[in-house]
Amino acid sequence: MRQIGRTIWMAGVVIVAAGATFAYLDLGRPYKGFSGEVFYDLKRGTSTMEMARELAALGVVRTPWHFALARLGRPKAALQAGEYRFEDPASPTDVLGRIARGEVYYVELTIPEGSNLFEIAGIMQKAGLGKASEFRRTALDAEMIRDFAPAAPSLEGYLYPSTYQVSRRIQPFELCQRMTAEFRKVWKELGGTGDPHEAVTLASLVEKETGVPSERARVAAVFKNRLEAGIKLDCDPTVIYAALLARRWRGTIYRSDLDRRHPYNTYQFYGLPPGPIANPGKESLKAALNPDRIKAMYFVAKPDGSGGHIFSQTLAAHERAVASYRRETALQRGRAAPDVAGAAPAAPDN
Repeated sequence: MRQIGRTIWMAGVVIVAAGATFAYLDLGRPYKGFSGEVFYDLKRGTSTMEMARELAALGVVRTPWHFALARLGRPKAALQAGEYRFEDPASPTDVLGRIARGEVYYVELTIPEGSNLFEIAGIMQKAGLGKASEFRRTALDAEMIRDFAPAAPSLEGYLYPSTYQVSRRIQPFELCQRMTAEFRKVWKELGGTGDPHEAVTLASLVEKETGVPSERARVAAVFKNRLEAGIKLDCDPTVIYAALLARRWRGTIYRSDLDRRHPYNTYQFYGLPPGPIANPGKESLKAALNPDRIKAMYFVAKPDGSGGHIFSQTLAAHERAVASYRRETALQRGRAAPDVAGAAPAAPDN
């Protein structure tokens, strides 16, 4: 009986050894046991065998032993936690190599300069990173920036526009933390001091009023001059933002929008709005901190389509520039030209 038991034991050892040898020789062979793509979220503290079983269950490796044997070949490799995407056939050795190199899957999220929190929420949702409503809810709470800008009514203006690499599972709170942290960094680089609220609010108006980099400091100067003279800013983008906050924005500025008694509407209230209307980039922040020393009080778009503006010191000069814009634009389009920034628009009645 002992002889039979020993024989069975040896046969088992041979079978296991043969299987291990076969699996070892199979380590360089690509395998794909899933369709499309799969994501594997490796948690910190996961053991090799747990990892092997999870990868096999997803179809990334043929069996747990394939990955376990690949790991035996690199026992000192530091496997990095994170989410990994697999879409092509890969050998167990390749799979282990990707995890050891930390090739974590990230979504590239690009937030253009001048985006407001409503637009950022839409970008986030379109990228598959959660519901826009959840981001809006988080961004409308200014608590995480309160130590830096006590007067901020929301995170608007402090969600720095840039390109971020984020996990598919990032939460709105985490994204807002990263964006506000980036803002703080840029503010420090620019040498900003004190409460940044006024400068950031002004920078957001500059960002929305011109896309020509060389004009930003001049636009900032016009707004500064109007503020010091006690003249309403009459800034169209603030009318749009007021409509957004009131959930009344319809894609066009109507007379009812201009007449809305909303604190963000600078056609109705003097001074800066209560907070930023968008998230300015570095150049607009720099312009707000260092406006040009010009005496211009008005600006109007050039009719050449360049995106540039004509700056005027007096209302009479500004009205001539507006009239010139209308004539030139009417000739170019063969129809009446719309009103532009710097002059009260003749909005449709509504």
